[in-house]
Amino acid sequence: MVDPSRSGPHAPATLRDPLRAACPATCPRLPVDEKIGLRHRFVEANGLRFHLVEAGQGPLVLLLHGFLDFWYGWRDQIPALAARFRVVVPDLRGYNLSDKPASGYDPDTLASDLAALIRALGGERAHVVGHSWGGIVAWDTAILHPEVVDRLAVVNAPHPAAYQREWDRNLVQRLHSWYMLLFQVPRLPEWLLTRQHAHGLIGMLRRTTPVPGIFTPADLAAYRRAMLRPGAAQATLAYYRTVWKLSSAEIRARPTQVGAPTMLIWGMRDVALVSALADDLGQWVPDLHVERFAEAGHWVHLEQPERVNRLLLRHVGQYVGGVG
Repeated sequence: MVDPSRSGPHAPATLRDPLRAACPATCPRLPVDEKIGLRHRFVEANGLRFHLVEAGQGPLVLLLHGFLDFWYGWRDQIPALAARFRVVVPDLRGYNLSDKPASGYDPDTLASDLAALIRALGGERAHVVGHSWGGIVAWDTAILHPEVVDRLAVVNAPHPAAYQREWDRNLVQRLHSWYMLLFQVPRLPEWLLTRQHAHGLIGMLRRTTPVPGIFTPADLAAYRRAMLRPGAAQATLAYYRTVWKLSSAEIRARPTQVGAPTMLIWGMRDVALVSALADDLGQWVPDLHVERFAEAGHWVHLEQPERVNRLLLRHVGQYVGGVG
């Protein structure tokens, strides 16, 4: 049954959509789902309907996943944070069960998505934590909508100005970014991601971590299901295709200042991002603390979850004690 207020050829899928109605029955579950009261729901914000999971009570904390991922990427952080906070983890625009419009993957719109989502959740401000592309959205939201960001934490995602700096001066970063050029080719990247029931996705996940076994067979099955949702692969790649169209002049003209207290967590063995991206950020982020993980890669929050959890809890102001 279709909601008549949202009918028409371009209307987003509704809650009666069979694919959505099947969740959480077809969604991955956490071992502590019932203990922490994890719940799935859909929230309308910025003209789209976002799927999210939510647990806990207290100050609002948003966790934003990155490329190849969906809400499940924060599975090791949700229980720890939900003990003290109201934790909300959305599927970003285009991912998994959230709406997948043909446009809106530019930095300004993605930041507006998050600001609107915070308000739709009944909050005025939130602590924002982002990894990979979710970290880029978090940076841009703190820059463009500072009124909604209380404290900011970013995991292996470069500040936009730092990325432009390294792109200009660092040949190694350009070489590491080869895949961005590949993603501009029509249709081929979608095929590479989804071929053989998303076998290509599994290869990408395994190649981007130095720690074997952090993705279990059950985890990989969940990632496959998320990527194989209709339109998900194209939307995932739209993030890269949209930003690639921005000229260097346009990027340099964008605002850069982050006023929120910020923590940057950086896995030094990231295969796509050079470690220099975590250096010398003070001109853009005056209130910054950087934590470097020498033996971790791009998925540091999954590779060393206990240490990351302690850092996050301390940063958002509720943890008392040392960080190991």
